[in-house]
Amino acid sequence: MGGLALIARQLGYTVTGSDQNVYPPMSTQLEEQGISLMSGYRAENLQSKPDLVIIGNALSRGNPEVETVLNSGVRYVSGPQWLAEHVLQERWVLAVAGTHGKTTTTGMLAWILEHQGFKPGFLIGGIPLNFGISARLGESSFFVIEADEYDSAFFDKRSKFVHYRPRTAVLNNLEYDHADIFPDLDAIKKQFHHLLRTIPGEGLIISPAQDPNVNSVLAMGCWTPVQHTDINGEADWNAQLLQADGSAFTVSFKGQDQGSLGWTLTGRHNVFNALSAIAAARHIGIQPQAALAALQEFKNVKRRMEVIAKINGVTVYDDFAHHPTAIATTLDGLRRQVDGERIIAIVEPRSNTMRLGVHTQTLAQSLHSADRALIYQPEGLGWDLSQLLKYADNIEICASLDAIIDILQQEAKQGGHFVLMSNGSFGGIYQRLQQEL
Repeated sequence: MGGLALIARQLGYTVTGSDQNVYPPMSTQLEEQGISLMSGYRAENLQSKPDLVIIGNALSRGNPEVETVLNSGVRYVSGPQWLAEHVLQERWVLAVAGTHGKTTTTGMLAWILEHQGFKPGFLIGGIPLNFGISARLGESSFFVIEADEYDSAFFDKRSKFVHYRPRTAVLNNLEYDHADIFPDLDAIKKQFHHLLRTIPGEGLIISPAQDPNVNSVLAMGCWTPVQHTDINGEADWNAQLLQADGSAFTVSFKGQDQGSLGWTLTGRHNVFNALSAIAAARHIGIQPQAALAALQEFKNVKRRMEVIAKINGVTVYDDFAHHPTAIATTLDGLRRQVDGERIIAIVEPRSNTMRLGVHTQTLAQSLHSADRALIYQPEGLGWDLSQLLKYADNIEICASLDAIIDILQQEAKQGGHFVLMSNGSFGGIYQRLQQEL
């Protein structure tokens, strides 16, 4: 929604917005662009009588501003529909979908286009550090978008990505997520199949060769050429690891060497992200060698294993974790990078899926690369985190941020790597921890 506000502002509209809890970096970004923010939802926030209200998918009936919109008869629309009608018409849309890696891959792809002078528009669910903003209108016919499977609005239960009509589509991976709106994995697969129905026959789909869920979606019906990616395999796009942590690898396309990349990112997941971005860029005419040169200068999205402090032998990371697989791949990449150095994972189970306790066993197992894992159990979580202790012996449950800080102060004496994993503000622990250390 913040990204849409930025694009609307660039189109020349006066933009205001309400949210329950606006915090940096998005709040800072919006204010810098002259967008007025109102904290909390109240009928009086609409006294300016806007010409149009874009309603985010987090809001539902009973919300004071939603009820005021409906009662007043003012025009309203979902974010994805507004974007499709006002921005994406007649543009070449490059969309990145999947359970994991959407934000990072979208940032990579947008940067490759920017590096090559295409000046694309983009909408990304985070702030890529190469750009410093999460969205812009752009100056070319190309628009790069993070294509989310979450629903569009309380009045439009289709996945957001069915509005985007991409010509180039990346399907990064597919797992069960969003337990608050999808009853099972098959329901998500159906939405991905609906996405495939919108991709033209002259377009391109890029997907991992070894993902059974993505492959089953493709088997439901596909009318578009597909190029597959793999690591140490034989897919169309293949990476050979030069370093086990994924910090260096070679790239080949249909058996032909395309060059190599050494970069600051780690983890097999980021190697897959890079292959997808390189393949998508080639579809619009950017050669893989040029894409690799761009990725050499890529700075990851804010809050994706972002080093926020180095204090007395402790490195503190901020990672936007929302799913056990993302946690596992991130910690595995760090483990391969730092070898035997101590890793402490600090997790806030804040996403709707994790708050519902759907991934109990997989959450516990996702932390195996950490020497110690502290998991925050706030009031009203909805399930007892002590269930995790049945599946792993490196986990401790903490009922307060003070308890977490106390443990980390003791851990800091040994040095190592503290990875703060949350898709929210984590009660301000980022600032507090740095002060205490």
